[in-house]
Amino acid sequence: MQLLKQHIEALIFTAEQPITSDEIMACLKSVYGWELKKDQLQEIIQQLKEKFLDEDSAFELIEIADGYQFLTKKEYHTVVNTLLQIKARKRLSTAALETLAIIAYKQPLSKSEIEHIRGVNCDYSIQKLLEKELIIIQGKGDGPGRPLLYGTSKNFMDHFGLRSVKELPKLKDLHIADNEIGSPADLMDDEDIPVDLPDGVVLQTEDNEELIPEEISSSDEEIVANDEEIGQDDSKSEPMSEEDDTLEQDLQKGDAQTES
Repeated sequence: MQLLKQHIEALIFTAEQPITSDEIMACLKSVYGWELKKDQLQEIIQQLKEKFLDEDSAFELIEIADGYQFLTKKEYHTVVNTLLQIKARKRLSTAALETLAIIAYKQPLSKSEIEHIRGVNCDYSIQKLLEKELIIIQGKGDGPGRPLLYGTSKNFMDHFGLRSVKELPKLKDLHIADNEIGSPADLMDDEDIPVDLPDGVVLQTEDNEELIPEEISSSDEEIVANDEEIGQDDSKSEPMSEEDDTLEQDLQKGDAQTES
C-alpha cells in the first residue's frame, strides 16, 4: 500500500461532490486490490485533516453530506465568493426557494401536498429544483394515483453545508397568551379616565406626571353657579349686616304708620 495517503488525498480532491468512505475503498480495491478497513481509512483521513490545518494551506478537509471534501478556509471566502458570483448561475426564484424549504422540512411529500401548503401551482419550481439536483424523487405515495414523493438530495446537503436534515434550523413556535394583545388598561384613552375622584387621590401617567382634568368652560361655570343658588338652604344663609338690619326696621315702622 505504497503512497496510500496520497491516493486517498487525490480521490477526495478530484471528486466534484463529497466522496464517501465506501467510494474511496471501492476505488482502491478496484485499481490496486487494496482492502481497507474503515478504522484504517478514518485514521488516514484524520492525518490529512491535521496536515491541512497548517497556515500555509488555503484548504481544509471537511466531513460533509456523509462524505469528505476539500474546501477553502474561511479567511479566503471573500475573494472566492467574488469569483463565484462572476460565474454563478441564475439564483433560485422566491417560489423555488419556498418550494425547496417545504420539501426540506416536510419530506417526503407529493406535489399536491406542496401546492396545498403554498396555495399555488408548483410544477415549474419542482422542475427547476430537479434540474439543479437539489431535490430527488424518493418513491411513490399510497394515495390515489400513487403520486411521486420528493425529498432533498446530497447536492442539497453539500450546497448548504449540512450532514443531515436534522441540522436544518429549528422552526420557532409563536405563542400569544389567550389570543390577547395588550390589556384593557393599555387600550384606555386619557379622555376615558374618570376625573371625579375621592379627595387625596391623584392620577399619574407612566412618566409620573400628574393628570389634570380639563378646565370647565365659562358657560359651565354659570350653570354650576345657578344650580348652587337654586339648591341653597335659607337656614344656611349669611347673617344680615347692621345697615341691612336698620333699613328693615325703618320699613317695618313705615308699614305700621300706614296701617294706623
